[in-house]
Amino acid sequence: MTDLSQIAQFCDQRANVQEVKDFDGALNGLQFANDGVVTKIGAAVDAGLVPFQKAIEAKIDFLIVHHGMFWQGARPVVGSEHAKVKALVEGNLAVYSCHLPLDAHPEIGNNALLAKKLGIVHEGSFLPYQGTDIGFVGSWQSTRADLRAALKSVFGQRFSAMEFGSSAPRRVCLLTGSGASAIEHVKETGADTFITGELRQHHYNQAQELGLNVYACGHYASETFGVCALAAEAAKTFGLKWEFIKTDCPL
Repeated sequence: MTDLSQIAQFCDQRANVQEVKDFDGALNGLQFANDGVVTKIGAAVDAGLVPFQKAIEAKIDFLIVHHGMFWQGARPVVGSEHAKVKALVEGNLAVYSCHLPLDAHPEIGNNALLAKKLGIVHEGSFLPYQGTDIGFVGSWQSTRADLRAALKSVFGQRFSAMEFGSSAPRRVCLLTGSGASAIEHVKETGADTFITGELRQHHYNQAQELGLNVYACGHYASETFGVCALAAEAAKTFGLKWEFIKTDCPL
């Protein structure tokens, strides 16, 4: 049993929340309080009614999410919005959101953790946003086929491969989540291979024209790592249990 403010402060500091600027709708930090006590920590990619319900069923009272509650700005608290607030209040569930800080973090960020799982060695970063590079650049010492096999070991069959770059890439860019803003900047880093979460149809043409290997692994699937890492560290620090709340989002 731990004080809510202590855990929220730990998460703020560990994820460098105050140092990384984000989109206005992210509103990183504690977004919804409970009665002030935490007994179990949860992690989920999205703040939504179903993740909230599943967390409450799992007896979680502090839920760390990547995509928080306020991306759409101010909205009337009716319909599904009311149902979410009602569930949080009745379930005594606090919600803590952490977006770009959990993409860019060099240790517990989505990019860094995915690269580590794949065996990509960190070399640098790219794609600056408001003073922080949110993309990851690393080296790969094997073949494209081996990289594809490594991706399969992490994501199963749920990724799309567009292979128009080198068959033996040596430099790889990663940007979990939406890679739309990054694909045209990959070649600037000296890489010809890009791993991301979500792309749009026209990016296939861009991959062909730019001569890139591009792997789209799913927005949701590519952003499960950071929230789990932060939840695990917070749980260990305060002697609590934690659990990942899975929603099987295919996108």
